[in-house]
Amino acid sequence: MRARLLAAMIAVGVTVAGGVAFARGLPPFTTSQSATWAVSTDGERQATPTIEPPRPTHRPTLTLAPLPTDIPTPTVRPMTPTPPQRTPTPTTTAPAPETPAPTPTATTQPLPPAVMKLEDRGTQVRELEARLAQLGLLSTEWVDGYFGTATRKAVTSLQARHDLRQLGFVDAATWRVLKDKTREPTRDEMYPPKPTSAPNQPGTLDPRCTTGRAICVDKSTRTLRWVVDGKVRLTMDARFGCKSSPTREGLFRVNAKVRHGYSKFYNTRMPFSLFFSGHQAVHYSDDFAARGYNGCSHGCVNIRDWNKLEKLFNEAKVGDKVVVYWS
Repeated sequence: MRARLLAAMIAVGVTVAGGVAFARGLPPFTTSQSATWAVSTDGERQATPTIEPPRPTHRPTLTLAPLPTDIPTPTVRPMTPTPPQRTPTPTTTAPAPETPAPTPTATTQPLPPAVMKLEDRGTQVRELEARLAQLGLLSTEWVDGYFGTATRKAVTSLQARHDLRQLGFVDAATWRVLKDKTREPTRDEMYPPKPTSAPNQPGTLDPRCTTGRAICVDKSTRTLRWVVDGKVRLTMDARFGCKSSPTREGLFRVNAKVRHGYSKFYNTRMPFSLFFSGHQAVHYSDDFAARGYNGCSHGCVNIRDWNKLEKLFNEAKVGDKVVVYWS
């Protein structure tokens, strides 16, 4: 087998030298052109030629030219995102409201000086009340020298009757008309006799009134007593609410003191008010002082003794007990 291989190689012009085959007519391969035939003989197997590609003997040198220095450096600016275009929404403009034509207003006349007014006291007020009583505008029970709500109501009626400004107080024009329509009042007219009545007799104290400081109101005997540590310091007559607005009963506390109280709802004054349950209070009553028990309150405890109630008002404190009961 080996002999036939050698013979074939010689026939094609291959020279075998030292185990390496060279083709005739071709220069021998160098290391830079390593394309050799390697023949391997291993027994009966046919040798497979192995061809190596030629290798370059040198590597080309790459020369880089320097970059010019006068090329301006481009400036890169960040891109600003363009907001999406929105289709404008048509708006409907409401018509401007019509301005109403100004209404002509009458010029407010300044109030005249008062000759006598609410809460005035004295002899002149007594004369005023006596003259009003002559015209049937005021009950003789109210002739007491105090310009209260009843006197104010009578003055307003007089002003309306004679086409005067309804001021509610006496100005020079009102006083002049009143004196012209009446005569000089007598002493009895200025100081009418008051109905006298024996003071109410208090009953048994409620047990809640026997300790601490308590304003003890007895509906059965129509009395009010100021009790401190079981000792009665003051006793006075009292009047209570009508059936439509009764005075509440029970144990309460003084929650507010108003010396010059006034009810705008009932248009009347409430001196020395000691509030104990909502709008209900112990206070002085002009009506009670003038009419006695012919009337009633709107739920408050009316007192007609000014001096005693003033003393109670000065001594009582917020937080003191108020006991309203039937004995």
